[in-house]
This record gives sequence, structure tokens and C-alpha cells, in this order.
Amino acid sequence: MAHDCSHPVIAEGVYPFDARGIAKRFRHAAIFGALSALQPGETMRFCNDHDPLPLLSQIHAHFGEGVKMAYVQREPGAIVIDFLVTA
Repeated sequence: MAHDCSHPVIAEGVYPFDARGIAKRFRHAAIFGALSALQPGETMRFCNDHDPLPLLSQIHAHFGEGVKMAYVQREPGAIVIDFLVTA
């Protein structure tokens, strides 16, 4: 079953972030700001229309092991990734 980011069912400590509604020129700054605002143990559930491989590399370079990434959904046009802040 596909995840629908427009109607998130989010557990405590999991915060939705739908990148599709943010202007492209502001997306990376908004994503980094959102990740920086999370406390250890909190998760940002990221939704996008494409697989953001360059962004994932940038997040890893900036946060290192402090952010764990796991795909929830990885289909063309429907990408959902959980970013768990660990430190």
C-alpha cells in the first residue's frame, strides 16, 4: 500500500515533511533546518516526487552518523524516507 503524505498518520516523535510544496530554491535549506530542529530519537518523514540521491549524500556529509535514513516507500513519483536523529 502506498503512503499518502497528504494525509499522514504519524506516530509520536515522527514529523511529516512534504518537500513537494516547497519552492525548489528553498528545499535543501528547509530540509536541513527541519533536521537541525529535531531532538535525538525524533524522526522526520520526508515525502518527495523523486529520489533525492544528491540530497542524501549532502545530509550524510553534514550530519554523519547523527541521522539515519530508511526508505518507507521508493516508487517512481512517490518517495518516502524516514530520517531518524540519533545524536
